[in-house]
Amino acid sequence: MIIIIPEEFVEKIKGWIEDKNGFDIEIINITEMSSIANYFVIASGNSERQVKAIADNIEYETKKMEIFPKGIEGQREGRWILLDYYDVIVHIFHADERGFYNLEKLWENSAITR
Repeated sequence: MIIIIPEEFVEKIKGWIEDKNGFDIEIINITEMSSIANYFVIASGNSERQVKAIADNIEYETKKMEIFPKGIEGQREGRWILLDYYDVIVHIFHADERGFYNLEKLWENSAITR
C-alpha cells in the first residue's frame, strides 16, 4: 500500500499539469470546509484535446506510482474532467467552462495557492 502525503501529491499533480501546458492552476485547501477531500486542484486547457491530455497524463503518472483514482468523470466530453484521488480532487476545465462554473468562488473562504 502506497502512502502519499496530500501536500506532496498536489505539487506532483501541478507539475504533471504543467507538463501538458495546463494553465491557471490553483490549489485549494478545503480541509476545514469539507470532509470530501483535503485539496482541490483546478486547472485549465485551451481545447478538449488538451484537457483530455492533461487528465491522461495525471492518470498515467499516478498509475506508475500505483495510485488509482476512486472515480473519473467527463473524459468523453473533455470540457470538465474530474479525477477523484480521495484526499485530492482534480478538476481540469476547458477554459470556456471554467468561468461558468467558477469553483474558486464557491470555495473562496478556503486557502487558495496559485
